[in-house]
This record gives sequence, C-alpha cells and structure tokens, in this order.
Amino acid sequence: MEIDRDLLLLMLRRMWMIRNFELKVMEVHSAGEFSGAAHPYIGEEAVAVGACAALEDTDYITGNHRSHGHPIAKGGRVDKAMAELYGRVDGYCKGKGGSMHLADYSIGILGESGILGSSVPVAVGAALAAHIRGDKFVSMAFFGDGASNQGALHESMNLASIWKLPVIFLCENNQYAVTTSYAETVAVDHVSDRASAYNMPGMLVDGQDVIAMYEATAAAVARARAGEGPTLIEGLTYRFEEHSLGLGRVARGAYRDEAEIAEWRKRDPLDILEKTLTSQGIATREECDAINAETVAEVERATDFARNSPFPEPKALFEDMWANPIPQP
Repeated sequence: MEIDRDLLLLMLRRMWMIRNFELKVMEVHSAGEFSGAAHPYIGEEAVAVGACAALEDTDYITGNHRSHGHPIAKGGRVDKAMAELYGRVDGYCKGKGGSMHLADYSIGILGESGILGSSVPVAVGAALAAHIRGDKFVSMAFFGDGASNQGALHESMNLASIWKLPVIFLCENNQYAVTTSYAETVAVDHVSDRASAYNMPGMLVDGQDVIAMYEATAAAVARARAGEGPTLIEGLTYRFEEHSLGLGRVARGAYRDEAEIAEWRKRDPLDILEKTLTSQGIATREECDAINAETVAEVERATDFARNSPFPEPKALFEDMWANPIPQP
C-alpha cells in the first residue's frame, strides 16, 4: 500500500507527541505536581497512531485506562489532556475526569474508562447508531489483553457480527494485565484467533510497526464502510514502563525481567518508523529530529497551560452529571 509522505510524517509527529507527553507526565507526577493514577503508553505508540491514521475525524473511538495515547493519536489537544491530568477546569472533562477519562466528541473521541472492557459496548452502540441512520462512519474500540477475557467484549463481538455493524475491535496485546502474563490467562495462542468464533476476520499485526497497523486498520475500515461488518485486530506490542505510575519496580522481578524489557526496547516503534523514513529517502535525520523537538516544545507549553489553569470550584461538583434543567415529560 502506497502511503502519502505527509501522512507518514503526521504519524511520526503523533508518535513523538505521545512519547514526549508520557515522559513529561512521568516527570511531573514524580515531582508531586498531580496525584492519582496514570498509565504510560510508552512502547505502544504505533498501535494507536497507525490505527487512528486510518480513520476520519467523524469516525469514533473508545479507549481504556491506558488512555493518553488514543486521544493524541486521534488528533486531540495535549494542553487540554494535560490540564485534565492536573485536575484543572481547562481539561477535557473540566478537571473532574482525570487521567482515565479523556473525551473530545468534536473529533470522535467518545471517552475512556478504567473498567476493563466497559468502553467496548459504547463503541458498538455508536456503530449501531451509524447502521440505523445509514451513516458511513465507523467505530473502533481499543482494549487490552486483560480485557480480552471480559464478557462485555464477547457479547459485543457477537452482537456486532450478527448485525454486521461497522466496528473494529482493536486489542493492544502488551503481554501483561498489570503483572499477569497473557500466556497464563488466554486459552488460545492469539486474541485474534477468537474472531472465528464470531464469524469475523481476525488479524494479527506487528504492533511496533505503525505502517503495518495503518494498513491492517485501513483494510478493516474499508470493510466496515462497505457494510461487511466488524473485524478483530490484535496489535502485538509491549509497554516499556510499569503498569501505572506509583507501582514502581517492586513487582517487576516477580513477573518480567530486565532482559525481556531490553529485548523489546530494541524494537522501539519510533526507531522503526524513523529508520524506514530515512532509509527510503522519505525524510532526513534532521527532519525527524525537528519533529521530535517540536513535540517537546508543544508538550512544555501544554504543561504550562495546565499549571496556570484554575481548579474547578466546589459548587461545580455535580455539573454535567445530568441534564440541567431535567427535561419534563
């Protein structure tokens, strides 16, 4: 598949944006500038970026607890994302959602949830709406290997297949559900093998290769828009950091060792894309470095934006929880 140079550079930019955003989050969280959970997406950038590059702004996505990479990959604003992590009013959810609940309906980000598998039915609901109205947009649900065993996912895949809904189920298999190995909890070799049980295509993709992720998702998107129903894509990837900030390295030796992490770091998704671009003459080393530097600067501006945004007023606690005024029958 021929991929436009501008799209390749956009994917590189968004991958660097995610990487530098997450590095900054780790820095400021360690410094105590904000508290609460945050789950780094470092090492998995190619999955979300490649997949979202195959979508339009009008297409929908839902995410999960490892939630910063998905909205950034879809074109979300890093200043609003950072402000949300800081709990400030200029954040995506006015400072009341935090790290695991970023949403931007204007570009199809329906939101994320820390409850495993819970956002998958939301994506299926959006696809059902498209089907009923005759719209051509598609919906994509991100979930991890841990959520692949949740009943909500299997119910969603079954329903989507029966009604041939335009939805893509995208498993980010990063090998571990917190500290539990994927190999110890899934009865098949690959999550994508489960697609056959629901009469849909299953695709196993190198999740460190953003181009491979783009091509696989583009094929699934075309299938969905043509009315041929859902697809299950498994991006085989790896998280370089711990499950969440604050977990530390205490448990690492109990479930994975340094040699395994080092081996996966040899396949850093950013290195893979940059080597492809430079070796094929699509971009120079200097151009790649400039894109990295631009995203570093943008993340710094986003952090200053978050620090300078006010906290929400206590009286705003219950705003946005229900319609106001409540519609009368």
